[in-house]
Amino acid sequence: MANKKSRSAQERNAFRQIQQAQQAQASISPSQSQGGSGGSSQGQEPLPPPTRYPTGPVPDPDSQPPSRARRELAERRVKNVPPPATHRPTDAEFFLRDARGERMPNASYLKDHFFNEGRILESHAVWIVRTVMEILKREPNMVKVGSPMTVCGDIHGQYYDLMKLFEVGGPIGDTTYLFLGDYVDRGDFGIECLLYLYALKIWYPQKVILLRGNHECRHLTEYFTFKRECLHKYSSALYEACIESFCTLPVAALVDHKFFCVHGGLSPELVTLEDMERMNRFQEPGSRGLLCDLLWADPIQAFGNEEGVVPPGSKFLPNATRGCSYYYTYEAVCQFLERNNLLTVIRGHEAQDAGYTMHKKTPKKHFPSVITIFSAPNYLDVYHNRAAVLKYANKNITIRQYNSSPHPYWLPNFMDAFTWSLPFVGAKITEMLLAILSICSQEELVDGEGEGGRMDEDASEELAARRQQIKNKILAVGRMQKVFQLLREEAENATELVADEGAAGTSRMGPDALGVHGNKINRSIRTFADARRSDLLNERLPEFNPEARPAVFPTPSMRVAGRRGSGDTMLTDIPPGGINMEYLIKKSLEEEEALEGEGGVVERLAERIARGRNPTGRPAALKRHDTA
Repeated sequence: MANKKSRSAQERNAFRQIQQAQQAQASISPSQSQGGSGGSSQGQEPLPPPTRYPTGPVPDPDSQPPSRARRELAERRVKNVPPPATHRPTDAEFFLRDARGERMPNASYLKDHFFNEGRILESHAVWIVRTVMEILKREPNMVKVGSPMTVCGDIHGQYYDLMKLFEVGGPIGDTTYLFLGDYVDRGDFGIECLLYLYALKIWYPQKVILLRGNHECRHLTEYFTFKRECLHKYSSALYEACIESFCTLPVAALVDHKFFCVHGGLSPELVTLEDMERMNRFQEPGSRGLLCDLLWADPIQAFGNEEGVVPPGSKFLPNATRGCSYYYTYEAVCQFLERNNLLTVIRGHEAQDAGYTMHKKTPKKHFPSVITIFSAPNYLDVYHNRAAVLKYANKNITIRQYNSSPHPYWLPNFMDAFTWSLPFVGAKITEMLLAILSICSQEELVDGEGEGGRMDEDASEELAARRQQIKNKILAVGRMQKVFQLLREEAENATELVADEGAAGTSRMGPDALGVHGNKINRSIRTFADARRSDLLNERLPEFNPEARPAVFPTPSMRVAGRRGSGDTMLTDIPPGGINMEYLIKKSLEEEEALEGEGGVVERLAERIARGRNPTGRPAALKRHDTA
């Protein structure tokens, strides 16, 4: 930087000297400039020619080659990690022509572009969604598919694991892919998963079958992460187009007239397969009814061993885990399969430690009555589960398992590092202010010798008033510190999981350690069972008002009163605009004021500091290790 400034100064001085020489030369008369043997007239000395300076304009310093320091700043510190793709494909790169001359999306280009974290033009993304909608509208509620077939479970925005899925499942042209839904939410790459699968659907409408999951709706995508992802990466226009496309997705598939495939499961309203055809799927699913049950129902936890758990004759019980729909029993499944001459029910909807579960076999055909498939390995980066796909060919079923793939990291809510770390910085600033206030200033010192050492009643009152002023200052700063601590906790614990208070081996971080994405909770999760227990509340149909959606650090799925149930009254007066900075400050001050009469934390701290001040003498220097 010093070299650059020195060079610029030299160039400016040279330019000024050139101008001075040219002005002086222009002021000389023609007779003087053309006289005799070049001598000067009337004692004037000739000006020396500017021989060592350039005659053109001074070059712009910014146009010069960058200095070494600038080059080092521009270089990536971790050079083995490629930077995200910043180029957005043009029409020539995005579109291809098929054999009939129709425009098609370049799926292979999109695959690599999304893998490199690239984005496309919003007009191209909307075109994909609008085009696939026309294909999906023509499909029936229950799509009939033939083998060979690869059945895939939940994806949940894990794009890099989706690429692994296609490696395990085989080439698309050789097999038909049936996806059971839940392409978005909870992962950070939901829009990439959706656009790539939609692009494949446009190319292979008979080879790629996309069913609807419970997360393909407005209610859950606003509550969880997909809407925020769309707004961060594109805009609300693309999000609205995706929501519209979700209502066109089929809800079930029938493979070789033997396998009934659906996201959730059965319903009391589903007696025969003809009931599927009479259902209206082009709508948002409600909290009850056939469409809700197909997306939300689960096999009962004691499936196949219900004796003594389920009342005799009961086939469907209210689903307490989901907060909607039903649990269906082994008897209900066997009767449904026998009524419709089917072999099994293949479904997703539930995370599986091994990626799949074969439930109890039917008594007549001795085949698993229900098969659950889950295709999101290491779900939420904490489940430690394997993923699986089901391959059906030549009347044989094969389960292929695979592990998770590395993927780029995103901060919660797609925040940048500066925004996410602001609460930590604010907390440190208030700590410094408290440390400063804990030292007597020169104006606050009482000169005991000025009045001859007399400490009468007036001096005592003055001292008490001064201490109260000090206390008020500390109270104000302390309250702000409490607000920043609250914001910092919200930023650090931005996770959809709930900590298990009784988990063994939970490590605690120091007060100055800045946690990322719920690291404290992640350390407490050792097994698949720990993750399921921590994530249990997120399995429910959320009570969610989009008008009051939180807008600070926690995502809508993170520790909201509606998630915890009606008994939780921690945040009962959320303003219409949602949780914001003003609301958090107000709540923090109200809580502290309510505690002040009982000796609040901040008030006790202020009282201790105010009374701990020495009324006379010089303030001691604050050492490095001293704190408030």
